[in-house]
Amino acid sequence: MAIVVYHNPDCGTSRNVLEIIGASGGRATVVEYLKVGWTWPQLVGLFAAADLTPRTALRVARSPAEEMGLTKPDTSEETILAAMIEHPILVNRPIVCTPRGVRLCRPSETVLDLLDTLPPGPFSKEDGTLIINAAGERVV
Repeated sequence: MAIVVYHNPDCGTSRNVLEIIGASGGRATVVEYLKVGWTWPQLVGLFAAADLTPRTALRVARSPAEEMGLTKPDTSEETILAAMIEHPILVNRPIVCTPRGVRLCRPSETVLDLLDTLPPGPFSKEDGTLIINAAGERVV
């Protein structure tokens, strides 16, 4: 299965997603978007596929979004998108693309919906939260 993860290695949720994918037997192509940036068509395509808008994909926590005025209700989607291209940290992550769909995987266990095979259980996230039990069943 082809899997692409738009990843920030400093993000625990993003690291959890990669761990879940690996444990399920998947191999992801990792795109460190903070290093390579975004293009307008790329973000428009990802957001459309994931049923997101620039506003719903905007990272507000630990980002300059509020200081830049991007959280104001009258800020246009085009303005937010342009800011995301200039400041890649403004895009919430991880965004995961598989043949089963594209999603913003927050919380990280959302990625389970995009995988053909679940990781063997028991499986927990970095914080110890159990997501797959010993019987191999999804808990969350």
